[in-house]
Amino acid sequence: MIKHRPNKSGPAPQGCPLESSLKLLAGAWTPKILWYLRTESRRFGDLKRDLGNISAKVLTTRLKELEKRGVITRTVMHTSPPTVEYALTALGHKLGPILEAIAEVGGEISKMEAKGMLPKLAKEKAEALYA
Repeated sequence: MIKHRPNKSGPAPQGCPLESSLKLLAGAWTPKILWYLRTESRRFGDLKRDLGNISAKVLTTRLKELEKRGVITRTVMHTSPPTVEYALTALGHKLGPILEAIAEVGGEISKMEAKGMLPKLAKEKAEALYA
């Protein structure tokens, strides 16, 4: 009979803050939007170009969600034509090191896949994540 081993990590924190953070980052396009905002504020058109094949509707939806959650700010510039700039809040800046760590691990995974040490994620599956 297999002996039960107790979990050394202890119980998950109440209300699991890890889950809250992952929910925020799990939205389609969200990690990339935060990535492009981590060093400077960006205008809507700049973000759209940075992200490539994202539709204006999807980008608008994601930006509104992030603003509602207190991760970014939206500033209307009174110019002609009017422009809007998006920037990270203090909370949003706290996500920067997390995104950089995820990118570093992703780079290591890609190298391991290239060497055949890990099965490659199907290109269709990867693209579906950002559809």
